[in-house]
Amino acid sequence: MSASTSAAPQIITQPPPPQAARESRIATHSHIKGLGLADDGTAMEQSQGFVGQRLAREALGLHLQLLRMGRHAGRPLLLVGPPGTGKTAMALAMSQELGSKVPFCAMVGSEVYSGEVKKTEVLGSCFRRAIGLRIKETKEVYEGEVTELTPSEAENPLSGYGKTISHVIVGLKTVKGTKQLRLDPSVYEAIQKERVVVGDVIYIEANTGAVKRVGRSDAYASEFDLEAEEYVPLPKGDVHKRKELVQDVTLHDLDMANARPQGGQDIMSVMGQLVKGGRTEVTDKLRREINKVVDRYIEQGVAELIPGVLFIDEVHMLDMECFTYLNRALESPMSPYVVLASNRGISTIRGTEYDGVVGGSGEGIRSPHGIPVDLLDRCMIVKTSLYTRDEIRRVLELRTKVEGIALRSDALEKLADEGERSSLRYALQLLSPAAVLAKTNGRIEVGVEDVSELGELFLDAKRSTGVLKEQDLNETRY
Repeated sequence: MSASTSAAPQIITQPPPPQAARESRIATHSHIKGLGLADDGTAMEQSQGFVGQRLAREALGLHLQLLRMGRHAGRPLLLVGPPGTGKTAMALAMSQELGSKVPFCAMVGSEVYSGEVKKTEVLGSCFRRAIGLRIKETKEVYEGEVTELTPSEAENPLSGYGKTISHVIVGLKTVKGTKQLRLDPSVYEAIQKERVVVGDVIYIEANTGAVKRVGRSDAYASEFDLEAEEYVPLPKGDVHKRKELVQDVTLHDLDMANARPQGGQDIMSVMGQLVKGGRTEVTDKLRREINKVVDRYIEQGVAELIPGVLFIDEVHMLDMECFTYLNRALESPMSPYVVLASNRGISTIRGTEYDGVVGGSGEGIRSPHGIPVDLLDRCMIVKTSLYTRDEIRRVLELRTKVEGIALRSDALEKLADEGERSSLRYALQLLSPAAVLAKTNGRIEVGVEDVSELGELFLDAKRSTGVLKEQDLNETRY
């Protein structure tokens, strides 16, 4: 791949370092595992964590089929409905259905308002995060289990004191045979960085000398009773072979890898990188150069473009400049699948309020969902509806299993009534406090008395509004 791009600017195509795995915790949508569709595309009443919203889920299932066929880029999908009807959950379910290899970028409309970078730059970087690039390279590698690792020392030619590594002898073993390699000192430094020891399975790229530790040989699997180590089988074939390596990166990864200054190791370069910090704004010129190289890789069959999903929640928070940018970005040949969500009805489009203008009302342009009509015309709109009492009860049952809360049947019915009277979110928020109250009172299961006590401690939105209205009436009387 390096030979094909010798005349073009050097583009870094290395993926970012893997992030440390975080401990899983119970979150708002931990129970969502997918859209819960049958093989024929119809929505099941309760499946994969979803309850109800059958029409909306079936519409998203059809949308997913178009995504997999590659026929829906640049056509945004708009999820509209009251708060708490599962719009964000559906977007997360789409990411679960697409799998980990397809990029999924989620953002909120208010994220674009930053003091460091432009609004359009934030949107542009999110678009690039949602476009993946699968790079396939066939490289000559030496692969096997390390049987010998012997560095050879020599006198330092620069001074009469100390010694330096002249070369390193590495022995590699596969199922078919063994081979002893005499490698450069720079390769030994890469081996030390990977913390390779005898018994590890590694591969060394013949052209670049890059070293990758695959894991520990499974011959040592019974060495300890408990060890946080990944064991891999002994490689097949010869030690020296041609191997196809696949890297999954996003266009944003390439942008950031090439936008960061590759400064020297002197103190001024290091201090400059530390002081600068913050978010880097990528220039359009650099993105055009990266797009040219990516297009060349795709034409040569070296890489494959994978359009992902960009989910913009609370899209009514964007202003007119952002909507204009969205219209342009959706027409780009490199466009991801865009899913928008809004819980507003007829509302004012941000950025259209002309206070102080002669003849202007100062109210701005009002539009459905706070989205300009020209962008709204591009969207396929999916409506979500309020949950029924039976659906609220089933969602509460599901969440009690996820959170590990023991709930009596009468308490469940009481919470379902609360959810129907106020909202599903309020009923779900009462689960954890009710479990704490039951434990404090020495009970294993949550009962009706715990839910009733919470009703005295907390107010839902409707009751709080009623209290405020009553206070206003009392003030006007006196």
